[in-house]
Amino acid sequence: MNVPFLDLKVQYRQIENDVLPMMTQAMQNGAFIGGPQVTGFEEEFATFCDSRYCVGVASGTDAIRFALMAAGAGPGDEVITVPNTFIATTEAISQTGARPIFVDVDPVTCNMDPTAIEDAITPRTKAIVPVHLYGQPADMDPILDIAARRGLAVIEDACQAHGALYQGKKAGSIGFAGCFSFYPGKNLGAFGEGGAVVTQDEPTAQAIRMIRDHGQSQKYIHEIEGYNGRLDAIQAGVLRIKLKRLADWNASRRQNAAYYDQRLAGVPGIQLPVEAAYARSVYHLYVIHAERRDELQRFLADRGVATGLHYPKPLHLQNAYAHMGLTVGAFPVAESSAARLLSLPMFAELTREQMDYVVEQIKAFFEK
Repeated sequence: MNVPFLDLKVQYRQIENDVLPMMTQAMQNGAFIGGPQVTGFEEEFATFCDSRYCVGVASGTDAIRFALMAAGAGPGDEVITVPNTFIATTEAISQTGARPIFVDVDPVTCNMDPTAIEDAITPRTKAIVPVHLYGQPADMDPILDIAARRGLAVIEDACQAHGALYQGKKAGSIGFAGCFSFYPGKNLGAFGEGGAVVTQDEPTAQAIRMIRDHGQSQKYIHEIEGYNGRLDAIQAGVLRIKLKRLADWNASRRQNAAYYDQRLAGVPGIQLPVEAAYARSVYHLYVIHAERRDELQRFLADRGVATGLHYPKPLHLQNAYAHMGLTVGAFPVAESSAARLLSLPMFAELTREQMDYVVEQIKAFFEK
């Protein structure tokens, strides 16, 4: 049997009859940038996230960068985040002119360790960017408490956490702003690039609308220099169609994760993901930690099981950040996780038969 890591084709077949008329209408109307599809999606996604405002943008990277800019981050500032995330998180910080500052992560959830934040704060610190890794929110209350005492903005990187809950509150709705990616493989994915910022604050939403559209307050009236960072209408139309199904798809992911938990419980050599008491994860990824990880990954590949590594080399050890002078041992929890993590197949349409096969191969590896 072959088990894909992700199967977008099976998802497309569920929505094809809705997508094709939407695309035909867009082409017949010549409506490709802005318009009712974008504003409609912004309203619907704001409601989904329990937020007052949503601003669609061109990518998750744009979402984080524009939110930081709206918070006032710029040259000379520092922004605290984690090293075990995709580089888009730190690219967005650097592209504002600010400098990313890393803190280590919690050994159980692999999310930002709030106890590490205070020591990383300096007079230059402007914001904190917790990453809701793999679909599970970071522990936001202590992060927000520190930020409030120190006058810092909290920008949630919720790019993997569409619909996740923290203490009953939607990911993205908790801090100064929440940032989402709609890369095709996400729980809510477009047919290309896309992103959004949600916020409770009207001036922040207005600022991001200007930043995404060349700094325009109205056509050809530029209050600032901005970016070409708009969400296009066809992507917004796809997202509106998918958003209606997202709660059901997330529920299916949670059921799949529970089935993996049940079938893999007690298997020696692996550590299962832990859902924190404060969280309701949407399992963008199902990530185990395994002894002899690389051997296990090759063993599974030879038997038709596709897996992933999210992320195999922490950012502080990447060449892109060599100028920071950080070495092995700087963030031991993140480094230990990176050496052992393995992402198993996870998508809403994954079948019990496919998961049984994955589990059987993992058990066969460790029995061998």
